[in-house]
Amino acid sequence: MKEIREAKEKEGCSCTFEDVLKSKLQKHLSKMKHLDNGNLYDTIINLVEEPLIRMVLNETKGNQVKTSEILGINRNTLRKKIKGLKIKVK
Repeated sequence: MKEIREAKEKEGCSCTFEDVLKSKLQKHLSKMKHLDNGNLYDTIINLVEEPLIRMVLNETKGNQVKTSEILGINRNTLRKKIKGLKIKVK
């Protein structure tokens, strides 16, 4: 995707998506150490989930069936997440 390619170019490497993600998470992890309540996993998932759903919806031009297939989740689960995250769909 465009964002991944731009991140790779900005980092100046031909690294994998995992490398870019790890680098970005590492930079922000020190800021998140105050989350000693055991919610780091949920915090990261919540930060990633909305932009991921938005990006895939954008790529599929709002097609929720295609989006759910790409994400590997049930269409009804996707709809629930869209509603819960208050994402407007085309």
